[in-house]
Amino acid sequence: MRNTRIGAGVCLAVGCLAIAAPAAGAATEPSGEQTIHISPSRTSPGSEVTVSTRACGKETYGKGTSEAGGAFHLFEGERKGTLIGVFEIPRGTEPGTDTVTVKCPPRIKMTDTYEIVERAPSGGVDAGFGAPTDQGTQLAAGSVLLAAAAAGGVVRLRRRTAAARS
Repeated sequence: MRNTRIGAGVCLAVGCLAIAAPAAGAATEPSGEQTIHISPSRTSPGSEVTVSTRACGKETYGKGTSEAGGAFHLFEGERKGTLIGVFEIPRGTEPGTDTVTVKCPPRIKMTDTYEIVERAPSGGVDAGFGAPTDQGTQLAAGSVLLAAAAAGGVVRLRRRTAAARS
């Protein structure tokens, strides 16, 4: 019975160490201060991408390069010590992974990736009231309803004015 308890204790200790090992390995990677943040992490051609970093320390300027969007500059943002840059993904860019590289004086260089996806859908959503391509009919019906509401308001106003004069 005692061996079973000792065995269970050893298994529990080994399990705890196995769970803690990935966290210890992650601590050896660069901290959040030494990385770049790309937003959004998934975007489509024609969209703007924002890159920010705190890795440049007291510097107020940095340079960036995107394989898809080309060169861009990073300037000091609203928060002190944070550099922010923006670039646009050209229309017609194929979906895939894009690499962004940021350089700060004197010798700081960081690289990260984000995903370019197919163009996001745009326009109306079909909610059961007709196809989104049939906007002319929807606009006409809406205009008629607005005109009827306005006419009803004018009639009420005239009736009140006439009743007040009497």
